[in-house]
Amino acid sequence: MSNTTTSVLNDLIQILKDGQDGFRAAATDVESAELKTLFSEYSQQRGKFASELQSMARSFGDPDPEQTGSVAGALHRGWIDLKATVTGRDSHAILAECERGEDSAIAAYKKALETPGMPMNVVDALRVQGAAVKDAHDNVRDRRDALAAESTLAAK
Repeated sequence: MSNTTTSVLNDLIQILKDGQDGFRAAATDVESAELKTLFSEYSQQRGKFASELQSMARSFGDPDPEQTGSVAGALHRGWIDLKATVTGRDSHAILAECERGEDSAIAAYKKALETPGMPMNVVDALRVQGAAVKDAHDNVRDRRDALAAESTLAAK
């Protein structure tokens, strides 16, 4: 049980670190002060969630839980940087890319929660964190859609 649990936790820690770094990059790339604040808050939230899961992994015997994001996450963050450069820091494009990253996080939490034999304290923590990730995803998606609607109206 401990090996499966720590493996699941370490996978989520990587994804959370990816999100932390991705939201930090998005906060740097976007021009809107409101979005800078929002992305900074989500970055800090992901860091807090990762720390919580690192503590849990240690409690299950992992002396050195994940500290960094994944290679795929680094590429995703690079794509945000590239897209921001190409699109002139376009808020809609950055929001769309953040939503894509959050899609991955939601899928990872769903997979983790479907893992058989997870201890209840881990399941409870993952449910709370997963709900917060889903809320962030939905907020980012709604803001992206609102920007698209504004652009469409402005073009008419």
